[in-house]
Amino acid sequence: MTYQRLNREQIAQRVAQDIPEGSYVNLGIGLPTKIANYLDADKEIFLHSENGLLGMGPAPDEANRDPDLINAGKEFVTLLTGGAYFHHADSFAMMRGGHLDICVLGAFQVAQNGDLANWHTGAPDAIPAVGGAMDLAVGAKKVFVTMDHVTKKGEPKLVQACNYPVTGLNCVSRIYTDLAVIDVTAQGFVVLEMVEGLSWEELQSLTGAPLIDGRAKA
Repeated sequence: MTYQRLNREQIAQRVAQDIPEGSYVNLGIGLPTKIANYLDADKEIFLHSENGLLGMGPAPDEANRDPDLINAGKEFVTLLTGGAYFHHADSFAMMRGGHLDICVLGAFQVAQNGDLANWHTGAPDAIPAVGGAMDLAVGAKKVFVTMDHVTKKGEPKLVQACNYPVTGLNCVSRIYTDLAVIDVTAQGFVVLEMVEGLSWEELQSLTGAPLIDGRAKA
């Protein structure tokens, strides 16, 4: 049976389902920013950007872009009623002070103990770009990761131990890939969901650490 990998929009939509009402959430640069477009409008969720915004809404259409309203990835955003913007230092105080319930980040690797590597591959020609990732990884109460399950070369990104420079230790709570939703636990990677048609054996072959089946049984 064949399977279809989730695209970036589908991953963002899936993450949005797991963000509870009342949460203060930082959406990292890239794929995570798309999550704003899929949050339930009936839920009060406070989106934070490290450049000094709180209370962002979905992305604006081209006709309604405000050049003074951008997120940390320099993308145009909207500000909901009651939203605010403030000094960069105050934004980092929120991040470092434990005031964010969830942050969603991309990753190069996640280790089975929850270590996160997402700012540098270690390659000599790579440009390091840590930004606020370290502050978010250790400051947020939960860290969700969105990423492809394997690299473009087919190498696993879920591993026993990171061999890239580490962003944060034992910080990742849940991983959303194009193939599965996986919790990071004291026992290791626990698979909660898989894309339809993907076999357990194939998912394991694409993962660099043992998987535990945590899917709900009918």
